[in-house]
Amino acid sequence: MSERKRPVVVAAGMGVTALVLAGCASASGADVSRVAAAFENRSVDAQTRCELLAPATLNSVAQSSPCEEEIAHPPLQGGPVRSVQVWGGNAQVKLGGDTVFLTRTDGGWRVTAALCQPRGEAPYDCQVDAP
Repeated sequence: MSERKRPVVVAAGMGVTALVLAGCASASGADVSRVAAAFENRSVDAQTRCELLAPATLNSVAQSSPCEEEIAHPPLQGGPVRSVQVWGGNAQVKLGGDTVFLTRTDGGWRVTAALCQPRGEAPYDCQVDAP
């Protein structure tokens, strides 16, 4: 193959990879949205909400008392899903009044941070998160 054709072949390969990744992101996006919306659903009980937390976040929330007590009445802002971004094993879901961060675990997508508000260029300020 001549030197001139290689960039075209590489670019075509990258395009196929991008299409495959976009398909995975779409499938993951639905799962991510479902978990974030369930966590933010005011009618979900505290035990279920705790089961949706990633292990490190669960440990952080349950440091001083059981998770169910700590997360029984969080000031959820929720609302409809406005956007979903998935980056490999991490994701961000923006809802009407909250931003939720998630990670992919062996048990599926789990919440790493919630009740998050943007602070301009600084990291989000989250009321539920791991240190």
